[in-house]
Amino acid sequence: MKLILEVPGVSCSHCEAAVKSEVGRVVGVGNVDVDLTTKLVTVDGDHLDLQQISAAIDEAGYEVVGHQEVR
Repeated sequence: MKLILEVPGVSCSHCEAAVKSEVGRVVGVGNVDVDLTTKLVTVDGDHLDLQQISAAIDEAGYEVVGHQEVR
């Protein structure tokens, strides 16, 4: 499963590291990629929980404004 989340606040390597660290702690997450150009966070894993991942991004200090699920 893959989730693609729009996070417009990510703009630097510090942002990327913070998001990867918080989201990486969520159960089921296998990989986290942050694209600073498109402002997209892509999360791969098993049985991903959108609410938990959004909460982790919020904990890192950023807001999810949209998402897409890819199977």
